[in-house]
Amino acid sequence: MANWITIVFSVILSAVYLYATTKFPALHLSDPLGPQAFPRLLGIGVLLTCVALAVETLRERKAAGLAAPGRGEGHHYGVVIGVTVWTALYFAVFEWMGYALSTAVYLLAQMAYFRPGKWLSNTLTALLFSVTSYLLFTRLLLVTLPQGFLPF
Repeated sequence: MANWITIVFSVILSAVYLYATTKFPALHLSDPLGPQAFPRLLGIGVLLTCVALAVETLRERKAAGLAAPGRGEGHHYGVVIGVTVWTALYFAVFEWMGYALSTAVYLLAQMAYFRPGKWLSNTLTALLFSVTSYLLFTRLLLVTLPQGFLPF
């Protein structure tokens, strides 16, 4: 059931996101694709991921013989709500904290919950992903990301 909730919310979020990309101004300076290309690819990628998750969920359910839900099924709702609230908090502090720091904290907390006891790999993954993606976007793709209170 948690997969279906995730799929529904992700499809809705993707649809809103893709609609928002249609509101970007069409600039035809040097890039033939314009500023909409990357956001649209991202939205389409999320939709394709939702389809893949739906197919996987249906296969698992069919393989399990349509078994009745377990007693711990309500736990999934709490996890989905917790992740949703944590993500909303991430969005709320994104500008203030900056991309690198807010993303590192967001990922570290998520990984600490879903991969408990693996502090070294969780910390390294969160930090390396945040710094690498920040550098990729700002240096290579020349995207301006919020700095927050960090000096870079």
